[in-house]
Amino acid sequence: MTDTRALSLHCLMEILEKGRHSHVVLRQTLEANHELPRRERAFLTCLVEGTVERLYELDYLIDHFSKVKVRKQKPLVRNLLRMSVYQIKYMDSVPARAAVSEAVRLAEKRGFGSLKGFVNGVLRTIARELGQVPYPRREDGFSRWARVVYSMPVWITEELLLEYGEERTERMLAQGLLDRPFTVRCNLSRASEEEIRESLLAQGIDAAAVPGIPGVFTLKGFDRPEEITAFQEGLLQVQDVSSVLAGLAADIRQGDFVLDICAAPGGKSLHAADLLAGSGHVEARDLTEAKASLIRENKKRSRFKNLSVRVWDARIPDEEMFGRADVVLADLPCSGLGIIGRKGDIKYKLTRSGQEELAALQREILDASWRYVKPGGRLVFSTCTVFASENRENARWFAEHYPFVPVDIREKLPGRFFEETGSQGREAREAGAAWLQLLPGEKGTDGFFIAAFRRTK
Repeated sequence: MTDTRALSLHCLMEILEKGRHSHVVLRQTLEANHELPRRERAFLTCLVEGTVERLYELDYLIDHFSKVKVRKQKPLVRNLLRMSVYQIKYMDSVPARAAVSEAVRLAEKRGFGSLKGFVNGVLRTIARELGQVPYPRREDGFSRWARVVYSMPVWITEELLLEYGEERTERMLAQGLLDRPFTVRCNLSRASEEEIRESLLAQGIDAAAVPGIPGVFTLKGFDRPEEITAFQEGLLQVQDVSSVLAGLAADIRQGDFVLDICAAPGGKSLHAADLLAGSGHVEARDLTEAKASLIRENKKRSRFKNLSVRVWDARIPDEEMFGRADVVLADLPCSGLGIIGRKGDIKYKLTRSGQEELAALQREILDASWRYVKPGGRLVFSTCTVFASENRENARWFAEHYPFVPVDIREKLPGRFFEETGSQGREAREAGAAWLQLLPGEKGTDGFFIAAFRRTK
């Protein structure tokens, strides 16, 4: 039988010690162990994602009880303790004694039998005295309090506080620790919304429509997307509501040529191909063959003939493409803080200097790509983050330096996404609703930014 906890420990070693992306490690592990029952798959996913999301809090608790601090422990031992403390504190279905005994067993199995007494002692003490641990006090410093309570790096919280204030910042931090809905978009050029819903219901899958956006559902009651008939037949694409909104903001019309310059894994490209309904063409580009392969896999499954894929570095101008595109989709590299609820390790990898470099990279790509748009054509700039330097500031910079004017996107998107009374709403109104900043969870979406422009000459 597959040892689910051993698999979980392997995942954590890959993510937290080798720096691999959590969603990639989890996907590959589940694919390699496809025989795992649904309950065990859910256990593994919950344990790995939860341990990564709560990393700073778990280390705080371990350091409180252990004479050997986390940073000085053997890598396997510290990750074994982390996942065990997560089970004790957050997984009600796991008795504390089971979490402790399984940790001791794993320590011995992985060649750390000499440390099983240490593992046993630390975990038993934590299980017994967990409720007595003094946490940092909010009134003594919000950022340091949030570092433990929400496992968020101090510098990120400080930046969010400057831009959004304490109340909205805390809401975003809390959303990053909640389960996110599983959202799909129907390829309506291939089947009707009702036909796809009936197919889902026939498999016992609950499909709830997202208000105001035709063909977008949140799904419950399934194990793997690959087992959904409508997904196998290319009638569904896994895509968050926010990403779908970016495609709608592009105002794609029959016969358009659409160029997606940073396309992997291909959600927006496929959406564009679907909106074209067999007319026009979409060219999806990304930096590496590995990323291009992801797009090709989705293209093959979705069976769109009006979509091609090409490897291209978006920083390098392609003179042959100048003036050819009716629409350019520029979903640019960013810090990703809008999707920490799906990729919990993002916050630990990001640095202040790295975030500044990403904002500069966006400008470099926009500078290389704006000429692809025909006069009168449209460019949609989007990111999955919430920092102004990567969003509003770069949108303003683009409009000031290139022959483009902002486009009012309120006509293309449901009005509820523009309902805002704070500074964000005022700024958007002053900009003619040329951009939309979504914050994680506030309107049932990931954190996302969308800005649309039209080329004037």
